[in-house]
Amino acid sequence: MPSVLGLLEIREKKVREEVARLREEAERVQAALVAAEGALARLAGARETVAEVLGEQPGQDGGLTRGAVAGSTVPHRGGTAVASALAPEYQQILRVLAAPEAADGMRVKQILAGLGWEATPTRIEGVRSRVKRLAARGWATEVRPNVFVSAIATAPAVAG
Repeated sequence: MPSVLGLLEIREKKVREEVARLREEAERVQAALVAAEGALARLAGARETVAEVLGEQPGQDGGLTRGAVAGSTVPHRGGTAVASALAPEYQQILRVLAAPEAADGMRVKQILAGLGWEATPTRIEGVRSRVKRLAARGWATEVRPNVFVSAIATAPAVAG
């Protein structure tokens, strides 16, 4: 009859093998996740580029002028562009930036908290790219590096 210590050693060896197998599987899943996130980011970028290109229309002087058109994710602010033309997640970000507690500016993690979203790396980068896009198109202002405020005077302008 085997000893108790011998049985424990056999059991420990089996569990160690299972842990090693699960670690390998976790690494494989993590690599697949990184690849899928990269593909998603590339597709989102391609979609936004196409929307921007479709949003450029020839002007009177033969140059290109930008305007809000159907399918444009983030139109340039001004002219006839209104916040309600923005995609819902952009409107949510503007509402957070228009709140009184955002008067001195907000960092991305603070914006995430205002949205009620978990601060995962994917969410952080997603919101960072969105708020930078809003700033580039005149809807928000980057008052300091990575600190943003709304460029819209009142929150009701983005309600919806």
